[in-house]
Amino acid sequence: MGPEWEGRRIEYWEAATETAWLAREPPSPYHERPAQRLAQLVERICEARGSGAQCFGAMDLRIREVDGTLTDIMQADQSLILHPDRVRLPGLAHLIVGEHDLPDVVLEVDNTTDVRRGKLIAYREWGFPEVWVEVPEAGSPSRPRRRPVRLVIYLLEGDEYRESDESRAFPTWRAAEIHQALNEPAMSLETEAVLWRVGRALGQREGTSWEDDAQLRRVAGLGRARGIAETAVSMLRGRGIETATDRILDAVRRASPEEVVEAAQRAGSEAEFLARLGRSQAGDDPPQAK
Repeated sequence: MGPEWEGRRIEYWEAATETAWLAREPPSPYHERPAQRLAQLVERICEARGSGAQCFGAMDLRIREVDGTLTDIMQADQSLILHPDRVRLPGLAHLIVGEHDLPDVVLEVDNTTDVRRGKLIAYREWGFPEVWVEVPEAGSPSRPRRRPVRLVIYLLEGDEYRESDESRAFPTWRAAEIHQALNEPAMSLETEAVLWRVGRALGQREGTSWEDDAQLRRVAGLGRARGIAETAVSMLRGRGIETATDRILDAVRRASPEEVVEAAQRAGSEAEFLARLGRSQAGDDPPQAK
């Protein structure tokens, strides 16, 4: 193999004929960015769902023959498993078809080769349930001009794939929405809303919610605490006591709304307000200000 092939990505290795299908170009932003973006999108969806998924990137997908040898090799651009705690996960090196559970979704970024003529056939024969084929907006220099820029969802029905406008693994997530999200330079408010919708649909299907996600609970708690702190500031300033939300926020976060209101009604200064909250958390009843 000459130097012109150095660094090229192996799309598929067929052991029987010792044939390698190589990508026309080495890894580049045109090809790698959609796969990395998908992992970020799935993380947002899982926050809204309330439980985590796992992305395995371009791991090797292998076949074990009857004699125990590992033969064919294929690499997806991104592999997604929605319930990593419920399935047989791939080992440190690769996923073996028939020994590990298949990913719920695999993504192929199809810049220079038509996966329908090769890899999609292998995915079908190996029983992969859902394949996404993305042709990015930003095309590589060698991409054929005739290739439609879009994302196509292939769902396995029996022994054949059919094209679908909507994902089965990610309910309500439509192909056009996925394509837009993969190609945005920065995540738009529209995409944020879509990811929340998809995550909630998953959660409703599985009996989970965003409140099961520790990070979102923390954010919600901060927002609630800030609102209570702003109320306390208004009450204190109405009594002629100067303070600021950020100065009392930490103390308010550790107290109940009832304790905050009572302290704001009785304290004669910001320092006494904070002291009252501190004592109430310790179980003491602070003396009333004179």
